Amino acid sequence: MTDQPVDHPGAPAPEATTDRPSVLFVCVHNAGRSQMAAAYLHHLSDGRIEVRSAGTEPADSVNPAAVEAMAEEGIDLRAETPKVLTDEAVRDSDVVVTMGCGDTCPFYPGKRYEDWKLDDPAGQGIDGVRPIRDEIRARIEQLISELLTTSPSTV
Repeated sequence: MTDQPVDHPGAPAPEATTDRPSVLFVCVHNAGRSQMAAAYLHHLSDGRIEVRSAGTEPADSVNPAAVEAMAEEGIDLRAETPKVLTDEAVRDSDVVVTMGCGDTCPFYPGKRYEDWKLDDPAGQGIDGVRPIRDEIRARIEQLISELLTTSPSTV
């Protein structure tokens, strides 16, 4: 199940098509940054981009402050669970966005890789998570703009 698109309650199911670009967000615990990024991409792309997230050492649950911060944006992460990173998830993605996992992320030639330097929301309260959330949203908006103006074969 780790290689399945992120599913958010109440969101329309995206059409099954191979034409959509695919993005995988990876951080160590898949409990904060990558969960927020995946939720934003799913929400803001209206299903036009396939979304995955995973962690190299997944936590037991999503960071409560990340859940609260995203709820303020009208995005519900309560049903999400951290997932383990698999080679298959990387192979099946056009773009791999890493967030602090360093050398533990697998590398495959021909993939577009981005490493987003973001503060870790772990151990921070809502006031510390909001700026991280907002930076993630800005980066997601830019990524959507890039991916939806190019064809998947040029991603």
